[in-house]
Amino acid sequence: MARSTARKRALNTLYEADEKSQDFLSLLEERKVRPGAQTPLPAYAVTIVEGVADHRRDIDEALQTHSTRWPLSRMHAIDRNILRIAAWEMLYNPDVPDKVAIDEALSLAKTLSDADAPSFIHGVLSALEQEKDEHQARREQADRIAALADAEADADVSDDESDKAKAVVAVSEPASSEDAHADSESESAASGSEGGESGHVPDHTVDQSAPSLDQLKLTLPEELTPDADRPLDN
Repeated sequence: MARSTARKRALNTLYEADEKSQDFLSLLEERKVRPGAQTPLPAYAVTIVEGVADHRRDIDEALQTHSTRWPLSRMHAIDRNILRIAAWEMLYNPDVPDKVAIDEALSLAKTLSDADAPSFIHGVLSALEQEKDEHQARREQADRIAALADAEADADVSDDESDKAKAVVAVSEPASSEDAHADSESESAASGSEGGESGHVPDHTVDQSAPSLDQLKLTLPEELTPDADRPLDN
């Protein structure tokens, strides 16, 4: 009986949020603080709402697969959320047998929905029960694919960071080499300059022992000597 009451309280919260187009968890937090005229939400009601909210996309896809008469978006909000609660218990709560989850959903539909709702809900949940193993296998495969994708993404990030680190090293090493080469050239130039100042300087000092131009007297051969300069014969 306690869980039946919790299911109804969970249904009230899901239905209200659905009608308001409000996030399930957002309204749940409001109802925890202000449950209204009712008693505080039972723990299992909170668990149901949180479970449906966490797995809403997967639950809705499973229900849509097995609903041959109505798309999920066109179902009455009461029926849609009764199905969500039962689907969550069947797929994600191993403590609740499938038959119990279906019976509880039918009980809620008979009390709160129209006359056609119980047979429709029974058909959808029975189909889900028959293909539950296949559905869970698809979900596990999807989870594995997602995990592999995440691992590959992490590996790509690590590779990118490694490549960036290598690129930084590759760029910095030539720069250091060029700096060292430039420093070497600067040191060589400085050394050459100092050597020019303190090393051997060619001696361009004039030799004082050599005769000056005034002291030089050129003697021409006789045949080239002008007549005026030739000595007279005695």
